[in-house]
Amino acid sequence: MRTLTLRTTGLRTRWRRVAAVLTIGLLAGALLSAVPAGAQEPGTDDTDGDAPRTITVNATGLVRGTPDVMELTIGVSSRESSAAEALARNSERARKVIEVLLEAGVDEKDLQTTNLSVSPVYDDDGEHVIGYAVSNTVEARIKELDEVGKVVDAATAVAGDDIVVNGLYFSFDDNTELVTQARTDAVKRARSQAEQLAAAAGVELGALLTLTEDSAPVGPAVDAAPRAAESDSGTAAPPIEPGTQALSVTVTLVYAIR
Repeated sequence: MRTLTLRTTGLRTRWRRVAAVLTIGLLAGALLSAVPAGAQEPGTDDTDGDAPRTITVNATGLVRGTPDVMELTIGVSSRESSAAEALARNSERARKVIEVLLEAGVDEKDLQTTNLSVSPVYDDDGEHVIGYAVSNTVEARIKELDEVGKVVDAATAVAGDDIVVNGLYFSFDDNTELVTQARTDAVKRARSQAEQLAAAAGVELGALLTLTEDSAPVGPAVDAAPRAAESDSGTAAPPIEPGTQALSVTVTLVYAIR
């Protein structure tokens, strides 16, 4: 009796190969279906590479106004043979100067000590200490500008030769309105420049793409001649004139052109 033997080894191998090919095909199809329609392959670019055509202009708007605040830096510098004596003398006179400022209407929040120093004083050879110097400086924000000269005169009266005025600066308590005017003027000037350039180049001005601003006060500037005012002591108080101060706003505009 004959025995029938089926050789299935080759058949199994061929079916495995077919199954592997089918699996790879299904995976590739799934990956392709996951890519959105119209998507590009990495590293490709469908643009033509041309940069947008633009016109860039900048302009400054400038306005002037009369300052209504003055920042006065004033103080006392004293010198004595010992540090203790110099400090005591300086403290007494500095307190009197502060009292003058407060009596003149300066608010305590507008009065700030900006410097206090104690240092030795040497002889001409720089080898021996011959005394000590003490300096105390305050910064006062004064809104009654008509009283500034009298305030300095009164402070000098109480501090004597120890008085020191380091400087003053005029400013605005609120410059919002001036900034608005300068900003509006600057944008109008820049727009006008862009229109002129576009017309001269034979192109048409498009949409405004970007706008940036940079504001900076210019000054202070004194236009009026100083006047002297009589102080309570009968001597001429130092002339203080606010004059006018300029404030500027600079803008940069970028327009598309077509």
